Amino acid sequence: MTPDRGDPFASYDPGPYYCELSPRDGDGGTAALVRQRIAAIGLDALRTRARAAEGDLFNLGITFTVYSDAAAIDRILPFDCVPRIIAAHEWATLERGVTQRVRALNLFLADIYNARHILNDGVVPAALVLGNPNYRPEMEHFPIRFGTYVHICGIDLVRDQHGAFCVLEDNARTPSGVSYVVENRHLMLRAFPDLLAGMKLRPVDDYGRRLRNAMDEIAPDGVADPQVVLLSPGIYNSAYFEHVFLAREMGVPLVEGADLVVEDDRVWMRTTAGLRAVHTIYRRIADDFLDPTVFRADSMLGVPGLIRAWRRGNVTLANAVGTGVADDKAVYAYMPRIIKYYLDEDAILPNVDTHICGEPAGLAYTLANLDRLVIKPVGESGGYGITVGPRASAAELAAARAALVADPANWISQPMIALSVAPTLTEAGLRPRHLDLRPYAITGRDTWVLPGGLSRVALKEGSLIVNSSQGGGSKDTWVLAE
Repeated sequence: MTPDRGDPFASYDPGPYYCELSPRDGDGGTAALVRQRIAAIGLDALRTRARAAEGDLFNLGITFTVYSDAAAIDRILPFDCVPRIIAAHEWATLERGVTQRVRALNLFLADIYNARHILNDGVVPAALVLGNPNYRPEMEHFPIRFGTYVHICGIDLVRDQHGAFCVLEDNARTPSGVSYVVENRHLMLRAFPDLLAGMKLRPVDDYGRRLRNAMDEIAPDGVADPQVVLLSPGIYNSAYFEHVFLAREMGVPLVEGADLVVEDDRVWMRTTAGLRAVHTIYRRIADDFLDPTVFRADSMLGVPGLIRAWRRGNVTLANAVGTGVADDKAVYAYMPRIIKYYLDEDAILPNVDTHICGEPAGLAYTLANLDRLVIKPVGESGGYGITVGPRASAAELAAARAALVADPANWISQPMIALSVAPTLTEAGLRPRHLDLRPYAITGRDTWVLPGGLSRVALKEGSLIVNSSQGGGSKDTWVLAE
């Protein structure tokens, strides 16, 4: 394909898909203005500045780790310089929808670990919850401050061919990627100030302060000046850059398990001046590795006695242990009913239609329509294990069928959504690429949603997999202030 030499949009064609940079009601002409400014920059200059921006990412150490790729362990998250625009009225709906969903997730978790009304009433199958590998019996009747189990939540959204947003999945354990939201905006300000000039956008720089405030709020009662720490598995973790970033943004120490000790059912941090009490831990370590006296005895990452200190009310963990039940892809299918059960409201943001293969009807439908559906394992993340039926080979469909028959409960299926696209800089010029959106919600006493979130873009032509581990990149997300 011959690269565009003049107007970068000269041969841009979104095809049948909804385009995120198409002029529409409520954007105040912003999309058209951005297109004009990009055209004025020109394709060659756009490429030069985009290369310089990616060089900045590498020099700043903004990387993630791909464990399966021995040739390139540390990578930058590819950055695309064409922003994604969300109008103010669109964001108002997304914000309400995300807040509603987080409220329901927390009520659901509080219920299943205590009275279990929703299970007893048959709204959600008890076996789906109690047999879930992420269900933690240790959390039953556990005192949780404000009833907030999910303090940091990422809700993955997609927009269909009609421009309507819907929820693809919930991330209620340790959602990552928020550092790129903030760094992408900084990158745009440095490399493309002419694109942002005069734009009235909602800021994203407030995330660290908001997160710190929430961590202060959930500290044990009666602590006037809480000591907050961020607990990381260490430098070899795939998201270590983000751990450093968030600790810096919050103004709190970044610690590993060996830096903490439990004495007299209290958590202490080792410092050069001696032990210092810790009151709130934002943990980026999986449940299994948090406390070797409760979970995996061979864990070298956690802190012995941590769960006991938490149960005694002397420290708070965010997110709570056991939240993985809420972001299980099979439980996801019940979220509209969960929202209705606890809030007596319809879901503001609908789910993608989901078939639970652990149920006979869901399995039968999936097997009969395998070449039309997207097949997903319930416990995986990062885009792993997915079979896109309409684009799969005969061998891939046969393998998916065998996996479904062997372990139906491990799978769900969904129709293939015609994901929206956005202009993305490629070797051939600006071309449409599919993308999603992950807004981040912080909850202490109340919930605050970061304006915008992470726009992940599938850089491979035609690909629907936006995850960074699968070759995806990211864009700056502009939420218009008015």
